[in-house]
Amino acid sequence: MQTFDLLDWNDIKVFLGAARGGSLAAAAKRLRVDQSTVSRRLASLESALGLALFERLPSGLRLSDVGQRLLQHAEQVESAVISLQHEHPPGNGRIGGRVRLATMEGIASLYLAERLWGLRERHPDLMVDLVTSAQTVYVNRREADLFLSFFKPPGKGLISEQIGAFRLGLYAAPGYLARQGCPVDLRSLKQHHFVSYVDDLVQVDCVRWLDDLLEEPQMVFRSNSMIAQKSAALGGFGLVLLPSFAVTARDDLVPVLHDVAFTTRELWLNVHADLQFAPRVRAVMVFLKKTFTSDVQFRLSEAKALPQAPSCANPSPHTRLSNSLT
Repeated sequence: MQTFDLLDWNDIKVFLGAARGGSLAAAAKRLRVDQSTVSRRLASLESALGLALFERLPSGLRLSDVGQRLLQHAEQVESAVISLQHEHPPGNGRIGGRVRLATMEGIASLYLAERLWGLRERHPDLMVDLVTSAQTVYVNRREADLFLSFFKPPGKGLISEQIGAFRLGLYAAPGYLARQGCPVDLRSLKQHHFVSYVDDLVQVDCVRWLDDLLEEPQMVFRSNSMIAQKSAALGGFGLVLLPSFAVTARDDLVPVLHDVAFTTRELWLNVHADLQFAPRVRAVMVFLKKTFTSDVQFRLSEAKALPQAPSCANPSPHTRLSNSLT
């Protein structure tokens, strides 16, 4: 191996971007440079080391054995640089900077976005990029600083904390219920129409929540957007299973069989171990935990027993949820 005197930290950053992105184009997009810059810096790094770090394939880049070993060391260098930055915050004593918070579209758009002003009031120098994603976001690959998820994701160097849970129930528009009638029990759901996700586009299994209630529902509308599903239900397409946080008093949706037709999901806050004590990231974490723990609909002990608005039907308490509604 050649001397390390010629190594450039910028080359290491490009190497990390290429290793995580799997292609020159993905690395260029992640690093906000052009592909020629990525290619040139990778060549510079390989020349300094005297080793090939990637196999160039038609499908993209694949780490060589030595590239895999270098990745471990490069991530340690990256962690050290991040830690050094955190030891020297801005001199004005105020928390500032940019934090990328990734989460699902529904909770981002229907709950979090309107509440983030409280964080802005407290820390005016802090900018939060709220990123919606339909798939797992890997904070250990630096895809985001924080990931708010409905499950505990895998990954090395990841600090995960369950900060709540929420209930999901069935809703329908008054027009649909007037036209199709109100379900009287779980069995009668077989005769009703449903709105849900596009099955082959679901990338996170935990959002297949309708499977918890019913096998083979009559689907009349599908979308990979929770907001679109809610709008379709408001328009009268059929029943939709929505989280409690997604429905407010402003919505003209009627709860359906809320005593028995429900399920729950957990809420997890995930951060890379290197970032958990960074002031800018910590400020967002504290805000999120306070926001969710102070909201009754996200309290762990009460997610299954929240008082519900009057439903269009009130079945016997002896009726039980079943996946075999025949």
